[in-house]
Amino acid sequence: MICYAGICCVSPAASQPASEQAPPKIALWSDGVTDPSGYASDEQPVLHVYLPPENESVGTGVVVAPGGGYVGLAVGHEGRDVAEWLNGLGVAAFVLDYRRAPDFAYPAPIFDGQRAVQYVRYHAEQFDIEPDRVGMWGFSAGGHLTATVGTREALYAATEGDSIGLVSSRPDFLVLAYPVITMLDPYVHAGSRRNLLGDAPGDDLLIQLANEKQVSGRTPPTFLFHTSDDPGVPPENSVAFYLALREAGVPVEMHIYETGRHGVGLAPNDPVLSSWSIRLRAWLDARGYLCCKERHISR
Repeated sequence: MICYAGICCVSPAASQPASEQAPPKIALWSDGVTDPSGYASDEQPVLHVYLPPENESVGTGVVVAPGGGYVGLAVGHEGRDVAEWLNGLGVAAFVLDYRRAPDFAYPAPIFDGQRAVQYVRYHAEQFDIEPDRVGMWGFSAGGHLTATVGTREALYAATEGDSIGLVSSRPDFLVLAYPVITMLDPYVHAGSRRNLLGDAPGDDLLIQLANEKQVSGRTPPTFLFHTSDDPGVPPENSVAFYLALREAGVPVEMHIYETGRHGVGLAPNDPVLSSWSIRLRAWLDARGYLCCKERHISR
C-alpha cells in the first residue's frame, strides 16, 4: 500500500523497476459508501494518481478522463502521457478509469466523473494542491464526460456519512480535446451516444446530455482543441460549446487546426499539432494555475 497522509492506495508490485511501476490507484466508491447509480457490481472505478516531484507542486490538480467512445479507455496517450506532461508543470494528475459499456451506461460514468472531482478536492491538502484549483481534462468521449461534469450540478445526493459527497463537483476549469459535446444529430458521435444512452434514448435525456444546451454562467473557464478534418468527432462539437460559453460570458479559448486525425493526444510526433500543448500551457499559466496562489484568477 502507498498512503498519502492517511489516503491509502493500491501500490505496484515491489519487484517492478521504478520506471515500469504502475501509479498508485484509489477506489472512488469505498469506505462503506454506496454508489448511487443503481448498478450492483464489484467493479470499482478508480483514480490513478500521478504526483509531481516533491517540492515542485504548483498547487493545481487535474482529473484526466481519457476517451474511448464510452466503451474503451485510451489510458496511454490520453492518460499516462498527459499525467506525466502535467507533472512536468508541477501539476498533480489523476487519471480516471470510469465505468463504461457494455456493463455500464448513464448515469454511472457521470457519477464517476463528479465523484473524482469531489474526491480530489476533499483530499486537496494531502495531495498538496488547493481545493479551488481542481480542473478536469477530457478527450473525445472523455471530453463529453468532462463537459457534463462542468455543466451539471452533482447528479447524486450524498448518503449518510459520505463527507466527500458534500463537496462541490464543479471543476475550476475545463480542458476539452476533440470532445464529444452534443448528443443531437447531425454532429453527434453515434457510438458514444449509443454506449452511454442506449439505442432509443428519449428526447429529454438527449437534451440533458447535449452539453452545448446546458452551459450557464457557472460553467468553468474552458480551453478547447480540435481539428477541422477530424473524421471521428466533427469540430462542430467544439464550436457549439465555444459559442454557448461566449453567450454565457464564460472565459474560453479555442484552437482548431486545419488537419489532423482523431485521437492524437498531445501529438508529440507531429510538429504542427504538438503546438496545441504549448498553447494550453500558456492558457493555464495566464490563469494562474502554474504559479503562485497570488496569480490565480478565481473566475
